[in-house]
Amino acid sequence: MNSVSRYIIGGVAVAVVVFLCWYFSSIIAYVAVAVVISFLGRPLIDRLRRVKIRGRRLGDGLCAAVTLVCVWLVAIFFFCTVIPLVIHEFRSLSDISVAGVVNSLDEPLRELEKGLKYFGIMEDDQNVKDFVVENLSSVLDFSGVKNVFGSVAGTVSGIFIALFSVSFMAFFFLKDSKLFYRMMIAITPSGYEEGVANALDSIQRLLMRYFIGITLEVIIVMTLNVVGLSIVGVAFVHAVVIGLITGITNVIPYLGPILGAVFGLLVGLVTHIDMDFNTVLLPMLIYMTIVFCVTQLIDNIVLQPLIYGNSVYAHPLEIFLVLLVAGNLAGIPGMILAIPGYTVLRVILREFFNKYKLVKSLTRGLDVSDSEGK
Repeated sequence: MNSVSRYIIGGVAVAVVVFLCWYFSSIIAYVAVAVVISFLGRPLIDRLRRVKIRGRRLGDGLCAAVTLVCVWLVAIFFFCTVIPLVIHEFRSLSDISVAGVVNSLDEPLRELEKGLKYFGIMEDDQNVKDFVVENLSSVLDFSGVKNVFGSVAGTVSGIFIALFSVSFMAFFFLKDSKLFYRMMIAITPSGYEEGVANALDSIQRLLMRYFIGITLEVIIVMTLNVVGLSIVGVAFVHAVVIGLITGITNVIPYLGPILGAVFGLLVGLVTHIDMDFNTVLLPMLIYMTIVFCVTQLIDNIVLQPLIYGNSVYAHPLEIFLVLLVAGNLAGIPGMILAIPGYTVLRVILREFFNKYKLVKSLTRGLDVSDSEGK
């Protein structure tokens, strides 16, 4: 068989795999979520396996069941306590009169308009108030969020099937850490088993570090913002919602912290709009901005180097370019999945295409991860 035929067969095989992944995307999503849960639960299950009761260690099945129950108890606690606060906050924000908010800011907006017209940034016939009303109305339109919660309530059966499927698979992935490994080896063509095995070992180690690190980062960023906002005078209910949103959006590198801070400032603005702007509202917004900046400094100096530096092993510029490409292709979901997806791609390239100069350059840091893993 000549090289052209091999390329054609390889291209057809890749096309078939891509089609099957698209056709069975929901099942693949269930498997991916179950694998992530097994990564997050791995530290707990390792500790449970060292526990002895009357000189006997706990069985793998019992350890997996306890770990899975703990994961779902945390998830249930989160949804039963935090999510209702978020829903209430969005409903309150959607009921706010944008015109009333803008009218209460009439004096600072007029001063801003004078300054913009003085420097020639705005034409004489333009009006800052109309511009703010138009754009703030679109920002504070949370009808889509209401529709999302309504659609979720209407698809209880689908959610139950998804939760059961994910839990069922996660149990066995937790019980047997090599199960997913053996599944992939079983469908690997002969002659490629060693490369696939090495790739799976690296992927599992890197992604487990990444997802555990990201989870800790979200919790720490949320906690810092909640505590800081409560100290500067934001009501605890509002602080929890802002902290949750900033913690989740912080998963999106570079852009996420800005989105979270803008959301937090908007909440602070509209929930304290009845206060005097110069003496109360403006200082509070400044204090909130300081809280977000301090949290980001801690995140950038302490948390992110530990997470990205010890799991991704990629240059910051490299990550930035990957995020731009992923954002253009799939928006915010693409940016969230960009780093783990790029990590998997780099491991595969290193194992099977390492003879190329570009691949060697892109995967140089992975050799450090292998030496640390050993």
